[in-house]
Amino acid sequence: MWAQERHQRILSMLAASRQVSANDLAEMLSVSRETVRRDLLDLEKTGQVNRVHGGAVLPEPRTEEPFRQRMTVQLRAKSEIARKAAGLIQPGQTILVDAGTTTAIFARELAKLSGVSVITNSLDVATTLQGAGKEVLLLGGRMLADVPATVGELTLSEIRRFSVDLCFSAPVAVHPVKGAFFYDLQEAEIAIAMASQSSRSIILADQSKLGETSRVRSWEPGEIGTLVTNKAATTEQIAAFRKAGVNVMI
Repeated sequence: MWAQERHQRILSMLAASRQVSANDLAEMLSVSRETVRRDLLDLEKTGQVNRVHGGAVLPEPRTEEPFRQRMTVQLRAKSEIARKAAGLIQPGQTILVDAGTTTAIFARELAKLSGVSVITNSLDVATTLQGAGKEVLLLGGRMLADVPATVGELTLSEIRRFSVDLCFSAPVAVHPVKGAFFYDLQEAEIAIAMASQSSRSIILADQSKLGETSRVRSWEPGEIGTLVTNKAATTEQIAAFRKAGVNVMI
């Protein structure tokens, strides 16, 4: 049996029971415990399982703290990412920016640029740019309860009216094999729509989000044009994304 087939069978067993022992895997797959150990190591590297004593379990889904609480977390990393991401924008370009704590900080760097048109569903981004006298279009729609942003069919239909140079998204998790994730379905829908209307898609994610997953996938790894992260990201984290064909900027 090939390794890929064994990996799929291990994941199927975990999907059914959420936990399996190495002894049971060795017996059911008709392989040695050493082969099982290597398989679990491979699956752990891609974030698909967590190894525990005597076997493996499925990773717990990533949860999300309240928006204003998240604004105070990883501030230095988010500022570092924001400065780097702003350097990707050329004068005269039009960009889409979704709502998130990292994009709220990113707006402060956008406010320093000239000749850039910004379309966003984030009230924080729009307020920062409007206060700096920049050209900004706030997308209409229904307000989310926690995140200061517009969502829903009206927001999605307005996004589809535009064709832009770049879009910037700040998901709650991004995985080199599974892609980018949001905790909220409506936020994921906004990111998907923005990417579809952009020539290039850029993810802003600090090292704590790398290799993680959450409830709703927005982009496949191949849909990520560039991942901008901070210098605290490990060599292993960066290598995993580059192996998946993602352009990583630090």
